[in-house]
Amino acid sequence: MIPFPVRRVWPLAVPVALAAGGRPPPAASSAPPRIDGAVYVVRDTIVPATLDAAGIAEPVERTTVSTKLLGTVTEVAVHAGDAVRRGQLLARIDAREISAKRLQAQAAVAEAEAVHTDALTQATRMRALYADSAATRAQLDAAETGLARAEAALRTARAAQAEVEAMAAYTELRAPFDGVVTARLVDVGALAAPGAPLVTVENSARLRITVTAPPAAVRGVRRGARVDATIEGTPTTAVVEGVVPAASGALYTVNALVDNAARTFLAGSSARLALVQGMRRAVLVPAAAIVSEGDLSGVHVVTADGPALRWVRVGPAAPGLVEVLSGLRAGERIVVPRPSAEQVS
Repeated sequence: MIPFPVRRVWPLAVPVALAAGGRPPPAASSAPPRIDGAVYVVRDTIVPATLDAAGIAEPVERTTVSTKLLGTVTEVAVHAGDAVRRGQLLARIDAREISAKRLQAQAAVAEAEAVHTDALTQATRMRALYADSAATRAQLDAAETGLARAEAALRTARAAQAEVEAMAAYTELRAPFDGVVTARLVDVGALAAPGAPLVTVENSARLRITVTAPPAAVRGVRRGARVDATIEGTPTTAVVEGVVPAASGALYTVNALVDNAARTFLAGSSARLALVQGMRRAVLVPAAAIVSEGDLSGVHVVTADGPALRWVRVGPAAPGLVEVLSGLRAGERIVVPRPSAEQVS
């Protein structure tokens, strides 16, 4: 917070001089307004020089769920706008073909296990006979080979069963994380093809602002740095996720994350990042000193004849402060009106 050199409280009762182009002065019969406030001496302040880069605030977690199967959609359990939890069912695909393949895989595993058990028995018996010199080396080698083949066949059958079980998981599409359904792209009876989008889910608890800027503007931006941001005109703070070359080649892409656990901001909103470029001098005045009339902004400047309303051009606002871009110089004195009883209450 920049300390304000506030002088003594100075009640004033003088006419306000209008300095807007073409605005008529108040009628002579009107009573001069009273300005009850404190005198503030304007000073230059060193503030960061920033470059505003425009972009979009998108959710960090967003996915469109699809399947690897070709089948008919038998159930869609959600609608657009529904809140879902991780693992919650979104849609179901006809699983009759997968069920048949599962039975085939189970039968193949059972057959491979039986063959393996028999081969193991034969190999064990042949080892004992060979040890007693009751079997030839060729007989023992044949039994060992049969066992090795049975073991390989069993592994193959079990792998095929695992593949079927993995494919069966795609008959039930579930939410990958907590979020909100933003698009329901199929209905019951539709044919689902491999890779075709079915349901879109997003979680806006964290937003990613993506902007592009020239190389000179991002030279001082580092990962993990905190930067000022605005989303739909609302100030907030973002943490730089990374700076990478853009696809166009002459620009860089800056990604910054914004915590949005309270869902203050909507995904897809326009956003800006203030990329720090160095330091500069600025004229900052208390926000309470700004007088607004329509699209005009002004301050009451203390002159030899008393306070006079002067129109100024204002810039970005900070907590309790407003930057004056033109119309006011360091060393001039302005009046900061005292808050009225209604404002205090």
